[in-house]
Amino acid sequence: MAGHQYDEGHTVAGWTGVGIATAGTAVMGVGVCAVSPALLVGGGAVVAVSALVTWALHLTGWGKPPGVRPRAEWGMRVRDASARRGHPGCVGCLLAGRPAARRAGREAGREAAGRSPLSEAEVSVVGDGTGMEVRGAAMGG
Repeated sequence: MAGHQYDEGHTVAGWTGVGIATAGTAVMGVGVCAVSPALLVGGGAVVAVSALVTWALHLTGWGKPPGVRPRAEWGMRVRDASARRGHPGCVGCLLAGRPAARRAGREAGREAAGRSPLSEAEVSVVGDGTGMEVRGAAMGG
């Protein structure tokens, strides 16, 4: 994985959340097979805890902001220094009341209020089949 050329978003927060959620869904699967409401509820609780753990890790800098990070920050052991201020456009940071996310939300609201949805052309998005899209790129033929 070290040789890939794209930021695939591998973070401590992401992998921890996936691991906990996988355990929760496994417990829910056993609950379905055993017809046990207690296991279903318990597994659902573990899945909810996974979301909270992932969010907490994101807020402490072990997640990633929306979008592509600079290449120097692609490693899993690299902590996000901008997490304390909040990431513009990040729902998790907005829910936590981080200043940058609130400011970006207010600016987006003002911007949306001042324009008609029909006044501008749609932004083009071009992908190369790897899952990495480029916003605003010219559509090629």
